[in-house]
Amino acid sequence: MKRVATLALIGATGLALAAPAHAGGFYLQEQGVRGTGRAYSGEVADTGVESLWWNPAAIAGSGREAYFGTNAIFVDSRVDNQGSTRTYPGGLTLPIGGEPIAYKPILNGLLPNFDIAMPIGDRFAVAFSTHAPFGFTTKYGGDAWTRYDALKSRLTTIDLQLTGAMRVTNWLDVGVSADAEYVDANLINALPNLSPLLPDGVTQLKGDGWDWGWSIGAQAHFDRFTMGASYRSSIDHGLDGRVNVSGLLGPLAVGNADVSGQASFKTPWIAALGARYRLTDKLTLNGQVQRVGWSEFDAIRVTTGGATQAIPQGYRDITSGGVGIDYAVNPGLTLRAGVQYDPTPTPEVGRTARVPDGDRWLIGAGASAHVSPAMTVEAGLAYIDFQPSTVNRDDVFYAGTPAAITTRLRGRVEGAGYVLALGLRRSF
Repeated sequence: MKRVATLALIGATGLALAAPAHAGGFYLQEQGVRGTGRAYSGEVADTGVESLWWNPAAIAGSGREAYFGTNAIFVDSRVDNQGSTRTYPGGLTLPIGGEPIAYKPILNGLLPNFDIAMPIGDRFAVAFSTHAPFGFTTKYGGDAWTRYDALKSRLTTIDLQLTGAMRVTNWLDVGVSADAEYVDANLINALPNLSPLLPDGVTQLKGDGWDWGWSIGAQAHFDRFTMGASYRSSIDHGLDGRVNVSGLLGPLAVGNADVSGQASFKTPWIAALGARYRLTDKLTLNGQVQRVGWSEFDAIRVTTGGATQAIPQGYRDITSGGVGIDYAVNPGLTLRAGVQYDPTPTPEVGRTARVPDGDRWLIGAGASAHVSPAMTVEAGLAYIDFQPSTVNRDDVFYAGTPAAITTRLRGRVEGAGYVLALGLRRSF
């Protein structure tokens, strides 16, 4: 029983956490309305509380500020079966039947963020922020062709950040942050029984946990030019929870269980370099490059029943980049726009159907309006063009036993995303 339950737990976590969201991998970059409007092209070099996620030095000279924003994310996606099969003991290979097309498996959602900063004297400032930087939510029908890889998935994070910043000279600002990050997961997929005539079993994993990280950053301010750089650490997450296995029949029935388990994985580090250049009194040019260390997500390590197994993920480091503009129509209104290219870190072989990832282009537009001397209202709109990609994943259930069953998922993924962002920034 422990052997089968362990394999079921590994299947649940291993298939789920290898999933992407609205930026490359499962990173959610919608951490500010201003950034959405210019396609995240100038955040690391901009100032104020709204840039805290990208650079802790951003608040060194910003004064007392509070910001609240939310990004509404809508995804129109389609995942088509392209000849997926399952092979039973003895070599019998059959197509994976059921719903051949999954429409809109990536669920829409809201992504809020909040920041508040306060100066201490003339050279120091402190801040508190809350963000949700990693996550995804997907749902397939119970008879979908993806069911042995994914039925329902939810990964949610909450990041609480404390920041201290200092104005070192009249042109150099530095900052450092400490992060407490919470992860909560609920993951479900089907398990094949030994006969195609039998209904599927199901496994569900629930787990959560808190872990710690940090970030550092600097900004150099000149007459018309500002440069910023930052580094956000990887976080080694450990989730404590339970796995429930049910619906296994015949010889596999000994694997039906409700047991405790642990899963661990690392989020990527993120290094950003960017600049803003005020070309005229009205027009500012923005550029930003991010190197994301997805190779930290090398494996998912699962422990249950005293046994630990590492599940390789094969993610690769990627570089994304964006350019954009800010145009001050008048002292009370600023318009902005930008474009970003963000390649996927997921491997071509092994890509999962949980939230199938692909390279993407993001085009953004937005505005900031000063409704009073102390209050600014911001809006942003972005279109995400997901390049077509494939699901190409082989999995062996009950590996190492006479009951081993191999599933080979082959599919095509198409989709687009839309982000509507609204925010409010106030000085006090």
